[in-house]
Amino acid sequence: MALDLDAIYTDLHRHPELSFQETRTAGVIAQRLTELGIEFEEGIGRTGLAAVIRNDDADGGERGPVVWLRADMDGLPVEERTGLAYASTARGVDPQGLDVPVMHACGHDMHVTALLGALERLVATTDEWRGTVVAVFQPAEEYGAGSQAMIADGVLDRFPRPDIVLGQHVTPLPAGTIGVRPGTQMAASDGLRVTLLGRGGHGSRPQATIDPVVMAAATVMRLQTVVSRETDPRDVAVVTVGSIHAGLKNNIIPAEAVLELSLRYPDDEARARVLEKVERIVRAEAQASGAEEEPVIKVDHSLPPTINDEEATARLRAAFARAFGDEKVVDPGMFTGSEDVSWFAREAGVPLVFWFWGGVDPQVYADAAASGSIERDIPTNHSPFFAPLLQPTLDNGVANLVTAAREFLAAR
Repeated sequence: MALDLDAIYTDLHRHPELSFQETRTAGVIAQRLTELGIEFEEGIGRTGLAAVIRNDDADGGERGPVVWLRADMDGLPVEERTGLAYASTARGVDPQGLDVPVMHACGHDMHVTALLGALERLVATTDEWRGTVVAVFQPAEEYGAGSQAMIADGVLDRFPRPDIVLGQHVTPLPAGTIGVRPGTQMAASDGLRVTLLGRGGHGSRPQATIDPVVMAAATVMRLQTVVSRETDPRDVAVVTVGSIHAGLKNNIIPAEAVLELSLRYPDDEARARVLEKVERIVRAEAQASGAEEEPVIKVDHSLPPTINDEEATARLRAAFARAFGDEKVVDPGMFTGSEDVSWFAREAGVPLVFWFWGGVDPQVYADAAASGSIERDIPTNHSPFFAPLLQPTLDNGVANLVTAAREFLAAR
């Protein structure tokens, strides 16, 4: 019986789970893998799964290629506002113990469903290809920690090691479009937690305190100059303060303020430059505020750039063009978002190709482009309004993965 991919997708969309909490999602995947008769293991890197289709000759002939296909599983602490009939109303508890809304605001539900559909098709066509397919359902991409957790748990040793790692991400391009480029496809990033230490006191006596809220405000504003005044306009750098926490009551000046930063850059040299500038500003603003203690700067996660192998990317681009038409395959430029998929390829010492596929109604996208309103009218990943057009996006995602896998597997 064929998988009902639309139903799987809408179910996963209704029931998102935060990073390292994807137990229900893993259960849905396990159930479908069992239905397909595919061997798998659960609980890798806490909540991850890996499945394998072994399709080499039984007589012990030459081993075929090993292709890894990866999909991420986790949702985000975002309250969905899409208005969809299958919109999420789920809630979860974040690492700080806070009750938060949860949404698949980045399309990981689409990634999981497309990979399940691709496995179904590959199982049905084993008479046409030879080799091994390993499907990796990875947790905690949004924390930048899931791939390394699976590696630390031995996924590279417990399953056939890859000859190539492949992955894809749904994005606000027109449905039917595939975006792929050689070299740096996505930026490197660091997540920083900055604790500014002041001296708390009564709100009526600010002169007796060192106010970390004012210190934080000055720091946030000064950090904007890292990109606007200290980075060459021809270079890529992003400094985003995504979270500020300070205080519990309006008449109490708190003792500390916490900033959470997201930094992005194309390479290690740019990373070193941006980190130096950010640290200099944080410490200088603390000193300017008269802080008696140095701020605490902690790196919560660090991700390398997602770099597509030149030769493998050229080969896959040609395969996509043959399958879907040359006009459907575009160079999307470097994305300043970041991914942790490359750890699998880096640790295995093999090529990586990671591409984007469109999830927006082509007419809606064309109208927004004509009116110059793409940024305003086309919700992007992590938006509460982000909702890929279910079809043909899902079918396209399946076809992309099958085409990519078959390109690097041996033909019979």
